[in-house]
Amino acid sequence: MARGRMRRLNITTQLAVLIPVGALLVVVDSRSWWEAVVLIVGVLVAIVAAVRWAGDDLSSVALPCLGVSAAVWVFGVLVGDSSTAFYSVTVVGPLVVPQLPRHRVPAAVGLVVFVAAVGAARLLVSDEDPGRILVQYALTPGGVAVFTLGLMFSSQAFYNHMAELEEAREHEAELAVARERIRFASELHDIQGHTLHVVKLKTALAGKLVRADAGRAEEELREITALVGDTIKQTRELAYAQRRLNLSGELENAKNLFEAAGIHVRIVRAAEVGEHASRLLGQVLRETTTNILRHAQAGQVRITLSESGITIVNDGAHGDDPPELRGLSTLRERLADEGGELTVARDGGEFVTAAVFPAGGPR
Repeated sequence: MARGRMRRLNITTQLAVLIPVGALLVVVDSRSWWEAVVLIVGVLVAIVAAVRWAGDDLSSVALPCLGVSAAVWVFGVLVGDSSTAFYSVTVVGPLVVPQLPRHRVPAAVGLVVFVAAVGAARLLVSDEDPGRILVQYALTPGGVAVFTLGLMFSSQAFYNHMAELEEAREHEAELAVARERIRFASELHDIQGHTLHVVKLKTALAGKLVRADAGRAEEELREITALVGDTIKQTRELAYAQRRLNLSGELENAKNLFEAAGIHVRIVRAAEVGEHASRLLGQVLRETTTNILRHAQAGQVRITLSESGITIVNDGAHGDDPPELRGLSTLRERLADEGGELTVARDGGEFVTAAVFPAGGPR
C-alpha cells in the first residue's frame, strides 16, 4: 500500500539522521564510559521507537520506550552532565503523542513541560550560571520538543489522509465492480429478454401460417433460427466485452419486428448521432421496441432521430399513466450517468419515450 511505502521511506530517512546524530552526541557529550552507556541506551530506544512506528506497531512498546527515554533525560540532568540527554525523549515522545486515541494536545503540552521542567531541575544540583542552565537544559530541549511534535503531528495527519484516500479507492473499486455487474445483467436482459419475446411472437405467427401459408411459416422459422443464433453470438460477445449496439441495425430490426406484428412504423432521420450516443440510443430503442410489443396495443409507431437524441411515439396507450418499466428505469440511470435524460410520458392516446443528450453528446 502507498501508506506502507511512505512509512518505509520515512523510516529510512529518519534512521539516516537518528543514528549519526545520536552517535555524535554520545561521543561529544559523555564524560565517562557509564555516561556513554546511558546515552547509547537512549539512542537505541529512539531507534527502536522509530522502527516500530514505521511498522504501525509502536503502541506495544510506547510506554517502555517513553519510560526509558525519560529516565535517560533525568539521568543526564541530575546525575550526569549531559545537556543533550533529551535527544531520546524528544524523539520517542513526538512519535507516541500524535497516535494517542484522545487527549493528544494535553499530552503534547505535558511532554514539553516535562522536558523543560526536568532541564530546569539542573538548578538544584549545579552552581553554574542559572541563565545558561535554563537556556541549555530547559529552553533548548523544550524548543526541540515543540519542533519535533509539530513535525510529527503534520506527518501523522499526512498518513491519515493517505489512509482515507486508499480506503476511498478501495470503495471506488468495489463500486466499479458492482456497477459492471449491474451493467452486464442489464445488457444480458436486453439481449435475451428481447429475443425471447420476439421468438414467442414469431413462433405464434408461424403456428398460424403453417396451414394457410407454409412457405411464409418456413420463412418465419428460419428467421427464428437466425435470431437465436445471433442472440447466442451477442451473448458470447457480451461475455468477452466485445458487444457494441449499432443504432442503424437496431432501427432496421425494430422496423422488421413492428411490421411482422402488423404495426405500421415510420422512421424520421433528422440528423446523425455520434458513436457513443448511438450505442446508448440503440439500447433505448431496443428496450422500447420490446415494451411496445409486450405492453401496448399499438397500430402505429413513429421513431425520430435528432442530433441530440431519439423519440419513439406509439399509439395504443391505455390508462392514465405510463407503466413502470424496469428496463427503461435502468436505462434512465445509465443515461443520467452520461449527462442525458430519458423520459416516458402519456400524451392523449400515445406513449412518448424520449432520450435526449445535451449539446456535445454523452460525457
